[in-house]
Amino acid sequence: MQIWVIWLIIVGVLLILEVLTQMMWALCLAVGCIFGCVASACGLDVVWQIVITSVASFAAYIFLVPLFQKWHALSVDKKGCNARTGMDALLGRRGVLSESITSERPGRLRIDGDNWQAVSADAGMPIQRGTEVVVTGYDSIILNVKPVNPKN
Repeated sequence: MQIWVIWLIIVGVLLILEVLTQMMWALCLAVGCIFGCVASACGLDVVWQIVITSVASFAAYIFLVPLFQKWHALSVDKKGCNARTGMDALLGRRGVLSESITSERPGRLRIDGDNWQAVSADAGMPIQRGTEVVVTGYDSIILNVKPVNPKN
């Protein structure tokens, strides 16, 4: 087996690893290995192939990380959100209670088809079923909510 084929196999493994982990280092190493593959195809010695791979990987890291950060920032600006994920993505979201919240037990809130347990953010204040609420926080997987238009 020729060395350039081994470089291509390494590139493939690194790209698969990149897809699975979404870490920039695997992509940068894959770029470096592509340059190593080209160096091998040009007939350079293995030592030069490794040096070229190392330099190209470092250069890819220096250039690609800021580029991807810029693309991510532009994507966030276009969508008009601050790219919150996980439970933080629920903060500020609105929904209608499908079960009342009482001081003894949490109620239920449906957001995007998911059914969440919800408690009142105002120290156990009961909230009736059908009330529109906004998510103000969470504790583990239980949402803290308050009415959008609380009755005085």
